Amino acid sequence: MDVKVSGARRGRPPQTAEEAERVRAHIVAATGEVFTRVGSHGSSVALIIEQAQIARPTFYRYFANAEEPLHVLLSESDDALIDRATFAIESAENEVAMAISVIDAYLDWARAHGPMLRPLFGELYDAASPVSQHREVAIDTISRLVTKKIVELGRPLPDPLDLDALLNSCAYLVYRVSSTDNSDPATVERARSTMIRIAIATLGQPDDLLRALSVPGVFRTEN
Repeated sequence: MDVKVSGARRGRPPQTAEEAERVRAHIVAATGEVFTRVGSHGSSVALIIEQAQIARPTFYRYFANAEEPLHVLLSESDDALIDRATFAIESAENEVAMAISVIDAYLDWARAHGPMLRPLFGELYDAASPVSQHREVAIDTISRLVTKKIVELGRPLPDPLDLDALLNSCAYLVYRVSSTDNSDPATVERARSTMIRIAIATLGQPDDLLRALSVPGVFRTEN
């Protein structure tokens, strides 16, 4: 995400570059706490400096407004998701393995957000939220990586609409789990199995379905 963050503005400069980076990271972390509580629309410089316990001039030395550190936070989240997905995609030997690995990477990324996951997913489709533009970057990047890998595997080029539907379905399922009290391991495992089945049905070929039948937990056989 090419989000520019303003440079120094006011207040006494930090003693060292390391100190400056620590203060900047501290502000971004405080922004995450505020975002978790009130979302992007409720965030403000006043709330962030209160959370960070810093002076207002210190905040403005690093950022121009409350949205800038939020963009930094969201960019870090994007990068973490893309890095996990890239590794999962590039190391996969077939489409079934890729679907399972990418979904596991996605769930690991989601778990790492803790309580912040609720407002993050709650604003995915809010055009007025900065979260939505970051969502588009992440989805576009992962779509390109998946398409490239499928071509490398010698499979037909996937329909972009299929990919978009798959990624949005996975986002919806994770949001359902994160926005309720049903985020216990059994519910997460059910969501994982559902996402894998959707992935195979959306992008797979008949032999992928047969291969997936041998993967434990993907298809429930009990009554």
